[in-house]
Amino acid sequence: MPKRSKRATKFSAIPHASGSTRKAVAPAADAQRDDEPVIELALERGDLSPAMQAYLEKCDEKLGFIPNVLQAYAFDSAKLEAFAAMYNDLMLAPSGLSKLEREMIAVVVSSHNRCYYCLVAHGAAVRQLSGDPILGEQMVMNYRAARLSDRQRAMLDFAAKLTAEPWKVEDADRAALRDADFSDRDIWDISAVAGFFNMSNRIASATDMRPNLEYHTQAR
Repeated sequence: MPKRSKRATKFSAIPHASGSTRKAVAPAADAQRDDEPVIELALERGDLSPAMQAYLEKCDEKLGFIPNVLQAYAFDSAKLEAFAAMYNDLMLAPSGLSKLEREMIAVVVSSHNRCYYCLVAHGAAVRQLSGDPILGEQMVMNYRAARLSDRQRAMLDFAAKLTAEPWKVEDADRAALRDADFSDRDIWDISAVAGFFNMSNRIASATDMRPNLEYHTQAR
C-alpha cells in the first residue's frame, strides 16, 4: 500500500482564532498524523472574505477545530462560501427530515462510495445525534443490519438506490417513500442530501481528503 506524502500544505495545521494551533490527538514521535496534509493537492489558502473568515472562526469556537473539508475549500473564498451555504441549507435548515435522518443518508451514501472522510466525519455525527455508537457503526458498515423504523428503512433504501443505480429510480420508488409518510418536499430533501454527498464523496476521494483526528473518538 503506497505511503502518504510527507509534503506539508497550507492546510496541514488547524489555525485557531487565538493564533495558536491545537492537536487533539498526539501521534507517536516518529509518526505522521493521519490528517496531514489535509489534501494531496498543493493549493495555497486564498484570501478569504470577512464573512468566510468569521465562519471558520465560529466553527473553531463551537467545535474546537475547523473541519478539514472547510480547510480544503479555503483556497477559494467563493467556492468555500458556496459549499458552506449548500451544506448548511441541506443539513441544518428546517426540513421534514430530522438532522439525524439527514446524517444517516450522508453515511449510507458514503458507505457505498467508500469515502473515508465522510464516513469518519458523518459517522461521528450519527453517533452524537442518536446517542447510539452502535447505530453509527451500522450506518458505516451496512445500514440493513440496523433495527430501523419502516420510515428510516424506506428513506435509506431510496438513498442507496439513487447512489448505486440512479437510472433505475422510478415511480414505484417515490411511491414507497409516500407510503412511509414522506411528503413530496421530503422526497426532494432526501434526494438533495444524497446528491450532495455523492458529489462531496468524489471530491474527497479525488483529493485524498483526510478527516480531522477529533472525529475518530467522538461519541464513542
